[in-house]
Amino acid sequence: MLLKRKIYDRLLDWKQKSNGSTAILIDGARRVGKSYLCELFASREYRSHITVDFGNAPREILDLILNESYNLDLFFAKLSVFYSVPLYRRESVIVFDEVQQCPRARQLIKYLVADGRYDYMETGSLIRLKKNVKDIVIPSEEEHIELFPLDFEEFLWALGDEVTAPLIKDCFHTRKPLGQALHRKIMNDFRQYILVGGMPQAVLEYLKTRDFEAVDRVKRRILNLYRDDVSKFAEGYEDKVFAVFDGIPGQLSKKEKKYKLSSIAPKARFRSYEGSFIWLNEAMIVNTCFNATDPNVGLALSADHATQKCYMADTGLLITQAFLDRPYMENELYRAILFDKLDINEGMILENVVAQMLRRNGHKLYFYSRSDPQNRENHMEIDFLITEAKKVCPIEVKSGNYKSHASLDKFRAKFSSKLGNSYILYTKDLMMKDGIVHLPVYMAMYL
Repeated sequence: MLLKRKIYDRLLDWKQKSNGSTAILIDGARRVGKSYLCELFASREYRSHITVDFGNAPREILDLILNESYNLDLFFAKLSVFYSVPLYRRESVIVFDEVQQCPRARQLIKYLVADGRYDYMETGSLIRLKKNVKDIVIPSEEEHIELFPLDFEEFLWALGDEVTAPLIKDCFHTRKPLGQALHRKIMNDFRQYILVGGMPQAVLEYLKTRDFEAVDRVKRRILNLYRDDVSKFAEGYEDKVFAVFDGIPGQLSKKEKKYKLSSIAPKARFRSYEGSFIWLNEAMIVNTCFNATDPNVGLALSADHATQKCYMADTGLLITQAFLDRPYMENELYRAILFDKLDINEGMILENVVAQMLRRNGHKLYFYSRSDPQNRENHMEIDFLITEAKKVCPIEVKSGNYKSHASLDKFRAKFSSKLGNSYILYTKDLMMKDGIVHLPVYMAMYL
């Protein structure tokens, strides 16, 4: 079964507008669907294509890349013969898959694009790690796009539903509630999305079996693959990366979700673990959220990188990771989410899926935290901050039965001149109240 992805249209746009003047690099976590997407696009949109998989490239091809690229006529002739694929001027594409494993191939893009005969696509994971760009010049002829797990709209498409998302979008823009019956149906689909997540293999398994235990096995394999990558590519500090990664569910299950290194070791210091957070973020396994200490001067300008929250890039993987040391049948999150009893770690799950949707929309993630032991009235915690039309928009993630929003009220009073809309994301239908836009959590995909 084919999974429809939004990024396909961006690739079409690149092909048409670039017309061979740039290559396209698709960056994303492992198992997020990069290779599959490139293969589908190349086979549909070109007369012929060659895929060089550097995860398993034969010695002859590596030797060709490393030693014989000075003569492009001979280079293309040998490539065509080796793969038994004819190449047609301006009608063929060459795909460099897992290009981070052959930095020389990535550097070669500059000369291949200048030659102009064919189009070029690259895929990479861990692409931004220093060791994967060491001693090469990153080609300026390379356009870079990120591929994330399926979002909720893509998940609905996979379920065969292409009508619900446009209706949700219309209600979001017109600020109209959907009505209880429709909202309940969408929340039911959204709960399935939370449990399955957006990793293509997990979604395909769910479509095939409708069996959450089978899906959980797929997600465990992906998490084990990530752990293998840490062992291979975080040499020298892999133990610290493992410690941070394994601690994510425990940190997110606390009321204050800031990552406290003291939970790893009593005397742990951020400077010793900073590289571990960076590694996980650059591998696109996590979504890092920084404390913007002074939203008056801009979110990035006031970001405190030592105070951060660390969300899993895919909420389905978080649910499996939280009970990784126990069998599927003991994972109470599946029951709690399916039967709408999500008081167990509710904040952890809902905040993580909101972080995932905001990141998918291109937002860098920030929150606001202020602690004043002398005066409790000055204490504030805002889950997320985004900007809309140069205005700061605070976002609070709440359960459906929340009673108050004291931090949001204090934040709105303190930064009133800088604020745009204030949002509460929760499990009920859309509502306007107290000057705050209350949105069902699935509408985060349109923020």
